[in-house]
Amino acid sequence: MLAVLQELCAAIELLVLDVDGVLTGGGIVYGDTGLELKVFHVRDGTGLKIWNQAGKRSAIITGRTSRVVDIRAGELGIHQVIQGADNKLAAYRQVLESAGLSPRQVCFVGDDLPDLPPLRHCGLAVAVADACPEARQAAHYVTRAGGGQGAVREAIELILRGQGSWQKVVQRYREEML
Repeated sequence: MLAVLQELCAAIELLVLDVDGVLTGGGIVYGDTGLELKVFHVRDGTGLKIWNQAGKRSAIITGRTSRVVDIRAGELGIHQVIQGADNKLAAYRQVLESAGLSPRQVCFVGDDLPDLPPLRHCGLAVAVADACPEARQAAHYVTRAGGGQGAVREAIELILRGQGSWQKVVQRYREEML
């Protein structure tokens, strides 16, 4: 890992995520009754549980509003969820204030133009592989995985490796098998 990237990762305590295009592939499916469906990747979920077990916090900021986001966030221990955020920077600042953290302690993961303001105001800006060009250009790190395909897990692993704690996570799982 590059020394600069490792240094950025070292300070991260809060992971802030967009939903559509980051936690999902970006597609939105509507049922006949108007029910909105989203597909989430299981490894992103495992990664977020590992993140929580490492004593870290996470939040969601999304421009859309969907009940399934609250359900998934609850399953993953994400306590701060802001939906319907027309101004993601204002929502981001609200999350920082409630967490009592500085921008350098935050990793924001995004994929599209509305994510540019928080990507430019955080300690570690991550764009998913299939993000728009402007989001990729604003990022310190671009994942190999696309949105909804394990990109969040990749970002979590990057940060925990940079903080020197990923091997402890792996070892804990290896020891459970004994």
